[in-house]
Amino acid sequence: MKRVTVEELLAKAEQPSKDAMRLHTFYKGKLGTALKCRVRDFNDFAIWYTPGVAAVCKEIAKDKEKAYEYTNKWNNVAVISDGTRVLGLGDIGPEAGLPVMEGKGILYKYLGGVDAFPICLAEHDADKIIDIVKALQPSFGGVNLEDISHPKCFKILDTLRAECEIPVWHDDQQGTACVTVAGLINALKIVKKDIGEVRATVIGSGAAGIAIARLLIAAGVNPAKMLSVDSKGILSRDRSDREDLQARYKEKWDLCLRTNPKNVKGDVPDAIKGADVLVCVSKQGPGTIKPEWIKTMAENAIVFPEANPVPEIWPWEAKEAGARIVATGRSDFPNQVNNSLGFPGIFRGALDVRATTITDEMCIAAANELAKVAQDHGISEDYIIPNMDQWEVFPREAVAVGMKAIEQGVARKILSAEEQFKMADEIIRKARAEVQWMMKEGFIIDPDK
Repeated sequence: MKRVTVEELLAKAEQPSKDAMRLHTFYKGKLGTALKCRVRDFNDFAIWYTPGVAAVCKEIAKDKEKAYEYTNKWNNVAVISDGTRVLGLGDIGPEAGLPVMEGKGILYKYLGGVDAFPICLAEHDADKIIDIVKALQPSFGGVNLEDISHPKCFKILDTLRAECEIPVWHDDQQGTACVTVAGLINALKIVKKDIGEVRATVIGSGAAGIAIARLLIAAGVNPAKMLSVDSKGILSRDRSDREDLQARYKEKWDLCLRTNPKNVKGDVPDAIKGADVLVCVSKQGPGTIKPEWIKTMAENAIVFPEANPVPEIWPWEAKEAGARIVATGRSDFPNQVNNSLGFPGIFRGALDVRATTITDEMCIAAANELAKVAQDHGISEDYIIPNMDQWEVFPREAVAVGMKAIEQGVARKILSAEEQFKMADEIIRKARAEVQWMMKEGFIIDPDK
């Protein structure tokens, strides 16, 4: 693996930033709306609008579920943010977060065939955000929460999952966790370790870290063999700040109660010692995780330093220190843990069966299918998870999610696996073909011509 420096990585990042400034100005945004229906002449407006549309409205008034048949609700997802934790930029406000939400919309459409609408809110209060999202339900088949600071993101997600009629997802939590679990499934196959027997350590207890710990447990990791670490050290029920955790960080306190039964104390080096699996979603490196700490891990260790753009430890440093398999969040290193492998296919599946929620079991079904796609191509130490350009990832993931939703009784529409795959495949192919056709015909302009 080629070694690089922080300076080289930052230099490499400068060109996309320059291109982004030029092209965002050129296109004046990345998303718009397009018609799905024919307009042969102006008489057709009497069908699509008044007076003809009244007949459709009356049918929906009798049965609101018919909105899925007569409108685009079935394929609409709201991408909602308050701009308080945008990428690595922090609290930059809803307007500054809008380009990110538009970018999310591109990924939804091109990878999953989903019509996603960016909605950035000038509101920071958790209860008011909950009320806003609930009020938006009639227009959408699902909601993607994005870049909302913790701890309020936990309350918002958990409340909306419990109270909404449509699936609500927080990609910073569930997306990262799902793809991490997928990578771990195959890493464990290679090192021949059982998920229920490994000792796992999660460094970082923000939105991603807590969600990863939760989903690892749901996927089979024994919580009695797990440690989680935040900025103050290993989470335990005997921590000196336990009263603050109970009052302000209930999700952390839940991990205190579920994990670390021996009340191990200390900091990152103490939590890493003897671990089979290390997942880091914490401070950017290099040097956040030291090679000498990796040396104390169990044989055939698995290390996922996922901070971006610079992982907590360089992959080659982790391998030289004894790690057998390493995955990062970067596309230019092997084994990228990329959220984009998750949410487009997961929502495709949830929308196709009109799911009322996205359960942890649906996330694990997606993770298992992601792992299987890689297995079908032949997993290795440098290939434990599929790449984003592998076409079959998204329809296969959609089917796995849809079938699990049906099994759990949270689907409004019952379809066979074959019907789901055909539907997802056609929708995704059409979305990609439309973009390519508009580029070819000049409706999407080449800025360099």
